[in-house]
Amino acid sequence: MSPASPPPAGRARPASTDGRSGRTRPPKAVPTAVQVDLAAVAAVVQARHGDPFAVLGPHESGGGMWEIRTIMPGAEEVSILPDGGGDPVPTTRLDPAGFFVGRLPAPERPGYRLRILWPGGVVQETRDPYSYGPIPGFERMAAIRDVGSDAVPRLLGAQPVTLAGTAGIHFAVWAPNARRASVIGDFNGWDGRRHPMRLHHDGGVWELFIPGVQIGARYKYEFLGADGVRLEKADPVAFYAERPPATASIVHPLPEPAWRDAEWMAARAAGDARHKPVLVYECHLGSWARVPEEGNRFLTYRELAERLIPYCAEMGFTHIELLPITEFPFDGSWGYQPVSLFAPTSRFGTPDDFVDFVEAAHAAGIGILLDWVPGHYPNDAHGLGLFDGTHLYEHADPRQGYHQDWGTYIYNYGRQEVSAFLVANARFWLERYHLDGLRVDAVASMLYLDYSRKHGEWVPNRYGGNENLEAIDFLRRMNETVYAADPGVMTVAEESTSWPGVSHPTYTGGLGFGFKWNMGWMHDTLLFMSKEPVHRRYHHHHLTFGLLYAFSENFILPLSHDEVVHGKGSLLGKMTGDRWQKFANLRAYYGFMWGHPGKKLLFMGGEFGQEREWNHDRSLDWHLLEDGFHRGLRDLVRDLNHAVRAVPALHERDTEAAGFQWLVADDAENSVIAWLRRGRDEDRIAIVVSNFTPVAREGYRVGVPLPGYYREVINTDAAAYGGSNLGNGGGVQAESCEAHGHAHCLSLTLPPLATVILERVG
Repeated sequence: MSPASPPPAGRARPASTDGRSGRTRPPKAVPTAVQVDLAAVAAVVQARHGDPFAVLGPHESGGGMWEIRTIMPGAEEVSILPDGGGDPVPTTRLDPAGFFVGRLPAPERPGYRLRILWPGGVVQETRDPYSYGPIPGFERMAAIRDVGSDAVPRLLGAQPVTLAGTAGIHFAVWAPNARRASVIGDFNGWDGRRHPMRLHHDGGVWELFIPGVQIGARYKYEFLGADGVRLEKADPVAFYAERPPATASIVHPLPEPAWRDAEWMAARAAGDARHKPVLVYECHLGSWARVPEEGNRFLTYRELAERLIPYCAEMGFTHIELLPITEFPFDGSWGYQPVSLFAPTSRFGTPDDFVDFVEAAHAAGIGILLDWVPGHYPNDAHGLGLFDGTHLYEHADPRQGYHQDWGTYIYNYGRQEVSAFLVANARFWLERYHLDGLRVDAVASMLYLDYSRKHGEWVPNRYGGNENLEAIDFLRRMNETVYAADPGVMTVAEESTSWPGVSHPTYTGGLGFGFKWNMGWMHDTLLFMSKEPVHRRYHHHHLTFGLLYAFSENFILPLSHDEVVHGKGSLLGKMTGDRWQKFANLRAYYGFMWGHPGKKLLFMGGEFGQEREWNHDRSLDWHLLEDGFHRGLRDLVRDLNHAVRAVPALHERDTEAAGFQWLVADDAENSVIAWLRRGRDEDRIAIVVSNFTPVAREGYRVGVPLPGYYREVINTDAAAYGGSNLGNGGGVQAESCEAHGHAHCLSLTLPPLATVILERVG
């Protein structure tokens, strides 16, 4: 029997239930003119009908009459207000749960409003969501499967729409296996019976236009899962969300800012990032600084724009990398377990506030990189896990779909809609928020099927190997898409293995990233620095080994948050010796790092020598800058940044072997190391020399290829930085003497536990 056909004569009306309680109400007499199928009514009031438009809204009943049906649980009365005017048309309560039916004469599909009388005498007038036909443009919904398109944020989520002169919100969500879907929110008492959605079977998308819903309304989706279990889920494509621990999505328009950063975007698109200075300040916005006098609250995006941006500009950083700010439920995850990938976290303000933050950064000449997490997501009840009652976003087999280390779900990259969702999200941040790049978290966990798994705990690929072929395809497609769509952006892989070609083009078989973190360099050099100077001669290879592969990828040298958490202490705490020596060691290490081939990244607090381990619940210890050693270290980092930007040889050929030449690689006995850097102009030369013992060395000869004056750009032992102020009087004239295969040499004073950087001038 069709839902609109009348019940057979003499058939008893089935008992109905009162909402979701399951309690039955006795049947009552049904007006004989009513044509709606009573079984369908029962399904609607029990919130288990899969096709609400077949029951609700206007339905032609013959003789120029239309039957108007609506579900309004809790309403006392409902009447119909025809668009053409005239008296309100009463309705009959067909079910005690709040199903009303009225009859309206009209030659064609009528336009009308509903007048609802709620308890307490409250009267509401609204358009009927079920009186509207298909939404214009919805026929293109199949585009959400197109990996590389931006259809997901354009078509899904809560989109402001005006239909037939009425403003409202069009809700759309991909949940192909749900038996029923409803929108719940502030506007309907969070009652899933009020606004059941319509399923488009070809795309597995449920949708509904609800007139009158305002920007700022809170909402979720309520599903009857494939297993019959009721679920409440946040919108995967919400552009704004409640501040945790609250979990609702918030209606907010698709970001369309009136950007004023055209000059920045044009400059960003010019040239190649490999030949530009890239000096990244990695930052956790929730703990960079707080407001202790106001309950230790976070700074807002706008306050961060006023404080963090000028600080980084003065310090000479070219980019700020934000630990994940895509909405996440648990502060202690630092953002690495996101739930709403399209929403900047509301901890610091609104999406519009975040736009202001990005714009302030660009006005100051600073790019913003987002730490992006497409590798896994948490199992919070309102998140993506078992989204429609099935393993929709994740693999069903826990050997593929569950991350044992982190207790999180792993995306099913082989499902086209999932890959399209993630690639669209990458584009979203770069295009809608004008971010300048993505640092992709935990790439190794995506590439290997046996990542952190024992024998028997993983499923081989179709060739019997441990490579995740679907994840590889996804990463390549993501990189191809964003580089094609957004000129001047960069993608950076946190990849901790020796996977070949991470930062090579996809057409050569690479993964297509712009850069890769050099985790091996970081581990080796920090191990060296942890040794007492007297023992460093036995670990000299930890300084030099990284140059064997330094140009196999486009590397960034990272001293990230991962090195100052989980009992690892601070960078300063890793240094040996007394207090003076600890600071001297760290200054020398920074000089070595900034002079080394590769772009640079430093986690916040490292620039001034944070003494304690990082705590995400506390501000950095800015009071330490009252101490001369800490202040001197910060000033050194500032000067190193400006030196790298000003000296072409220190950045133009970071990723090219032709820009590097060893001068002293084998002086393990003295723990001295020296090399030459060249710019794209072969005559632009910089010399970097590090002395990792507390012994000053006079007249230390270093060969150079060209005569001239070599200005001392950086001396980490300068008094201004807290050092002993031993050095080379501002520079050295090259002498005619053979050394290290060159016809000229510099006779240098090497301060104790220090690095000096010199640039050939004139």
